[in-house]
Amino acid sequence: MREGLRNKEFSSRELTAHYLERIEKLDSQFNSFITVSTERALAEADNADQRIARGENSALLGIPVAQKDIFCTKGVRSSCGSKMLDNFVPPYDATVIEKMSQSGAVML
Repeated sequence: MREGLRNKEFSSRELTAHYLERIEKLDSQFNSFITVSTERALAEADNADQRIARGENSALLGIPVAQKDIFCTKGVRSSCGSKMLDNFVPPYDATVIEKMSQSGAVML
């Protein structure tokens, strides 16, 4: 993926849209995702494409990533798979989410 982005074979937005479509099509069979942040992911992908166009480079820049629901993500429902936390929306990002975001990863 990284090479494809670097060589402009596809954009981060195209890559992200592809994975979002796959999630929408297949997740009802697997029930892998509790929350999918489509709008946020596409906005992060657009931002990554702009950073790539400016010549920035990092290992995760523009790469779509699915994170476990145990990591607090600001503004995104994070239930940790628990009924007790079913509607919890954290006001902050966990350190791992913060660092991945800074590196340009696209959170699905």
